[in-house]
Amino acid sequence: QVQLVESGGGLVQAGGSLSLSCAASGTIFSINTMGWYRQAPGKQRELVARIGSGGNIIYADSVKGRFTISRDNAKNTVYLQMNSLKPEDTAVYYCNVAPLIGKDYWGKGTLVTVSS
Repeated sequence: QVQLVESGGGLVQAGGSLSLSCAASGTIFSINTMGWYRQAPGKQRELVARIGSGGNIIYADSVKGRFTISRDNAKNTVYLQMNSLKPEDTAVYYCNVAPLIGKDYWGKGTLVTVSS
């Protein structure tokens, strides 16, 4: 059974930094992409950043230059370094792992709150 365990959320003042991590346990055959999505109150879930198995990266325009995604394939872990945080970054952040074949896996989410 695959589980994604997220850590690193919390409360931070605007301009501060937080680091998220997500470790996948269990058997996942050929992970394709690993990424982070977020959902703010009253809004739809949106892509924050995603990294492919070859290292190709996509960022949402709103986080470019402030967030950095990375992954450790040996540990099946994806990271998100968030700098210069803004109140509008406040959301529940979800880890996503997409295998080459089969359904995506999602974490339970970790809350990031940025105070002004």
